[in-house]
Amino acid sequence: MAIFNGKQIALQPTSEYQDQNKGHLMNTLSQLQPNSLWQLFEKICSIPHPSKHEQKISLWIQDWAKDLGLAVKEDDVGNLAIAKPATKGMEDRKGIILQAHMDMVPQKNNDTNHDFLVDPIRPYIVTESDGDWVTAQGTTLGADNGVGLASALAVLASDEIPHGPLEVLVTIDEEAGMTGAFGLQPNWLEGDILINTDSEQEGEVYMGCAGGIDGSATFDLNFDEVPYNYQAFNLSISGLKGGHSGVDIHTGRANANKLLVRFLLDASNEFDIRLTELNGGSLRNAIPREANASFVVSNTHVEPLKAALTQYLTTIKTNLSAIETDIDMLLISPENFEQCWQKSIQSRILRALNACPNGVIRMSDDIEGIVESSLNLGVVQTRGSKFNALALIRSLHDDGRVETQRTVQSVFELAGADITFSGAYPGWKPNTDSAIMQTVSETYQELFDKTPAVMVIHAGLECGLFKTAYPHWDMVSIGPTIKFPHSPDEKIQISTVEQYWQLLTAVLAKAPKKS
Repeated sequence: MAIFNGKQIALQPTSEYQDQNKGHLMNTLSQLQPNSLWQLFEKICSIPHPSKHEQKISLWIQDWAKDLGLAVKEDDVGNLAIAKPATKGMEDRKGIILQAHMDMVPQKNNDTNHDFLVDPIRPYIVTESDGDWVTAQGTTLGADNGVGLASALAVLASDEIPHGPLEVLVTIDEEAGMTGAFGLQPNWLEGDILINTDSEQEGEVYMGCAGGIDGSATFDLNFDEVPYNYQAFNLSISGLKGGHSGVDIHTGRANANKLLVRFLLDASNEFDIRLTELNGGSLRNAIPREANASFVVSNTHVEPLKAALTQYLTTIKTNLSAIETDIDMLLISPENFEQCWQKSIQSRILRALNACPNGVIRMSDDIEGIVESSLNLGVVQTRGSKFNALALIRSLHDDGRVETQRTVQSVFELAGADITFSGAYPGWKPNTDSAIMQTVSETYQELFDKTPAVMVIHAGLECGLFKTAYPHWDMVSIGPTIKFPHSPDEKIQISTVEQYWQLLTAVLAKAPKKS
């Protein structure tokens, strides 16, 4: 039995899941409170919706809204807007827009067989020392931003929540380019206040966020024939925690790409290994958890190489033991390769990747404990005769973003790469006079008898882009506690979902009157 909202609930485990994950029990989320929100989130989990592939979830949302008799429309890029009239007696209130994004980050463990375009997410409940959580079997959960989406839909579905004129804005592709936010057109929505549901810490109210830009460096590969008496190997690093490249960047979580490159650079100098392929990470906005390289090495250097690898693994396990508890490196002998990278291009690539900044670049001088600028070397990949490195730069200030961008550009241009930057989006400048922020803070104090922390988040919320089309919007961002988004460790704390729901619905009831 488990306790939720003071009630005992019997957990119904499946034997298949217990065999694979001892101590963790499957359970239907619809037993949790608020019931309507969890039912909708469970439905969202059942519909594949990775970034760039939101068609199925979009069609379901539209059909769902129409079944409720609500007005729903879709813009040219695929954003949805659903309107609901004010409840009786609140017609004179300012219009509020609840906003969420419909896509999720598709990340899975190496040993998990999951196709994000076809398979549903498999959520389950787990009890830990700090409470009860919902997580997923071997994949990201999609609580970022599926729970926010579910909360907005639950408000639409309810006849008991008082609110003024209400709109729900559901954007596409937030995680992989903010296409929906970039494409939002003026005069498409009527409200004056926007509540973003994409924050990830209960008890914090967000009034600003970082901007960002993507960097892509490309090298042309040249090849030699594999030398005589060289043996082929594949080396992988795995077991790292990964995570969100914004909210987790300050935690000291290791980057698999950087760790593997560090060893390869030393090994290429000491043992003359010759790479045939190098790949790591899968998303520029997720801290890489796994990376692998294929290479050849002289038969005379095989045993010294293995000894060096053992020593290196011991070193990084010791140095990172406080955070990374499950690092593993595996060396196997695949079939032989016919070609390997030329020494000069291999040296330039490894040195550039090793020199590329990664992690926190600078902490904020204005807001204690908040990262100002950061960089995530998220993806390295070999594609035929090309090698690419993808990075995401974030900063609270445009100048910090530009400064980091120039550093990265210098590193890769000195190594002979072509580097381009794209998808720049602005940060959300804090407004200390925000009326909705004040309302949320006061309501939180009334509900929970404590003052929330008013924060700026080092992540790319869509609010900064919304200001381009709707400069008059008064905005705030709230949400329940989500840990380790963008990784298979993603989990959401059940108790905070109900707190978030109480806050959201209470704020809606306090919508200010129109001027």
